[in-house]
Amino acid sequence: MQVKYSLCLSVLAVLMYTTGCANNSGSSNTVDFGDTTKLPPVETKAANSNYKPAFAGQTRITGVKTTTPYKTDKLAEKIGKPWAIVPMPDGRLLITDKTGFMQIYDANGVLVKKITGFPAVDDRSQGGMLDVAFDPDFSKNKTIYWSFSEKNGSGNLTAVAKGQLNESAGKIDNPVVIFRATPALDSKLHYGSRLLFNKEGYLFVSTGERSILEGRAQAQLLSSGLGKIFKITKEGKPAPGNPFGKQKGAMPEIYAYGFRNPQSLDIHPVTGELWEAEFGPRGGDELNIVKPGKNYGWPVITYGIEYSGPAVGDGIQQKAGMEQPVYYWDPVLSPGGMTFYTGTTIPEWKNNLFISGLSSTHIARLVIVNNKVVGEERLLADKRERFRDVAYLNGMLYTVTDSGILFRISKK
Repeated sequence: MQVKYSLCLSVLAVLMYTTGCANNSGSSNTVDFGDTTKLPPVETKAANSNYKPAFAGQTRITGVKTTTPYKTDKLAEKIGKPWAIVPMPDGRLLITDKTGFMQIYDANGVLVKKITGFPAVDDRSQGGMLDVAFDPDFSKNKTIYWSFSEKNGSGNLTAVAKGQLNESAGKIDNPVVIFRATPALDSKLHYGSRLLFNKEGYLFVSTGERSILEGRAQAQLLSSGLGKIFKITKEGKPAPGNPFGKQKGAMPEIYAYGFRNPQSLDIHPVTGELWEAEFGPRGGDELNIVKPGKNYGWPVITYGIEYSGPAVGDGIQQKAGMEQPVYYWDPVLSPGGMTFYTGTTIPEWKNNLFISGLSSTHIARLVIVNNKVVGEERLLADKRERFRDVAYLNGMLYTVTDSGILFRISKK
């Protein structure tokens, strides 16, 4: 059945290519498959389960291949334990290190400054200094925001802090925690922790459900900060108009819920919608469009199974009132960070989504049309690295690996 399904998709791609074309803006009904030549899905390994997708194209979509010549340069190595790479407003790069500091690099991979003075982090296992975001008024106030795993009583939690970047002194000034995803639990896993400002100046924060069963169940509880996407102000308060702001017993900062371990967030450059990717268990990594007040299902529905083999919960993949992922992977992608390619330097990449894969050891390129994934490609698979985060800057992609390498992908 899978072979027939893949063949049908390939034939469809050829027909679309020969009968019509459009751009990849997400606003058209057709797409130019000029970079597709009857390619099968990039995933060839057996799935972990026999679960069936809810709709055609939800997984293992037709493969695509970039035709524009590009190159990959290793700009730096042994840079530590990077977690996030974020372009600075002046075109340099700010890279967080999970042991508790940040580093500024220029666009050619030269270390400019190490930044210290942050609150202590719990850097065991998946914890530590995690994401960073620039205040929309950074040029005036020099304020940055960062997420980290913070010890709290006998446990720990995902916290968000802010402070002023004092580059000349190599430190952060006036650090203060503005938000904590309570309750604290005794776990070293699933912090989530991606940060992203929208054009209105509100901050999205993703949090994981901490992996252990006690936290897993709380992904469905509006009274808990685990397994959520939050929308807050620069002061850490609930953003105006949040969907549960007036609901008794609910955390007013919650924007959406029912997530497992969301480490990827970005905003579509055309539609303005919030996109998210998260780790499933054994299979079932998801790509979602996050809408206010919606329930994304974990742990009630999932396309993954337990690491030990049995079904998660009742083993169901669909339920009324719970959102289906736009796309899912089985076996897993292990999505770290992600970014939309907003430039035209490599024209066929315009508005494509790039997701850094950890255990999958590649960067996934997804072609998206009308909020559907219509093509998938694997980049840098030959490097055999765990890609922790990926960022777009001036027509190029920058990515960091768990082994401490900084790569740049650019047009030849």
